[in-house]
Amino acid sequence: MAITRHRPGVVAIVIEWELPFTRTIPAPDIPEQAEDVDLGAVEIGDNERGEPFTAPVIGGHRLVAGASGAGKGSVLWSTLRGVGPCIRDGIVRVWMVDLKGGVETEQGGPLFHRYATSMGQALDLLAEFRDAMRDRQDDMREQNIRACTPSVGTPVELLVIDEMAMLTAYGDRSSVRDALRLLAEVMTQGRASLFAVHGYLQEPSKDVVDVRELFTQRICLGVTAASHVDMVLGEGARERGALADEIPGDARHAGIGFVIDKGSRLPVRFRAAYVADDDITELVGRCTPAPAAEVIDLHDDDTEGDTDRGAA
Repeated sequence: MAITRHRPGVVAIVIEWELPFTRTIPAPDIPEQAEDVDLGAVEIGDNERGEPFTAPVIGGHRLVAGASGAGKGSVLWSTLRGVGPCIRDGIVRVWMVDLKGGVETEQGGPLFHRYATSMGQALDLLAEFRDAMRDRQDDMREQNIRACTPSVGTPVELLVIDEMAMLTAYGDRSSVRDALRLLAEVMTQGRASLFAVHGYLQEPSKDVVDVRELFTQRICLGVTAASHVDMVLGEGARERGALADEIPGDARHAGIGFVIDKGSRLPVRFRAAYVADDDITELVGRCTPAPAAEVIDLHDDDTEGDTDRGAA
């Protein structure tokens, strides 16, 4: 049961008899062309009214919290399928950090611009990500550009961190401190330059994610404690009906979660699509970016040739 604001001076009591979403939602289709992708509204499932549930990959940062088996991978891979042609064409570049050794992301490796599976690699990746943001900011200042438009020249740089707590809480103190410093710099400055961070984790407390308040988009899947709901979605979210801690933890309910509607401030329930291994294989096969062309210094070759001819 939940209490919501119906209109000024009137509240409504919402009583739910059973959970919706009696079927698994299939993986979203991969758009044919980059022009078909709306980076401000990427489809990742259905809402409880049977309408497409979309979420942006530009304009802010995304935090996805959920217990083990709650369906965080469904949100991650549905998002990548939704922007697949943009990855293929170089309009979106994915920087992946997976400190579980790459177990759950290795299959998508060819899609990633950069990939880290250890703390040392992750810190190097974060530093490179931050430096790339600074370089783009310098270009923007020189060209008097206030905000970039996604393109091959100024791609969306999407940093995805799977099981974020391994990076922000459970490493050695020095590494965690460096990671948080780099993340805070990017997350406070990266919006206009199209640098975005998507973090996925099980435990959403402040001790685990010190930069939690910098995430502008919050998704709460099934969690193990009532307090986690407000930690993710904001104070009072559970009281207004976001009962994410009551979502059963079995596979039949994986991918079900809540977001807060920005207009009404009321919880919206959704279910992320299920992305199977075959769906990831399809994504890799259709949307792997072409390798960067090898740069050949023709000047050196010409010089060598001229020297040879002169010697002859």
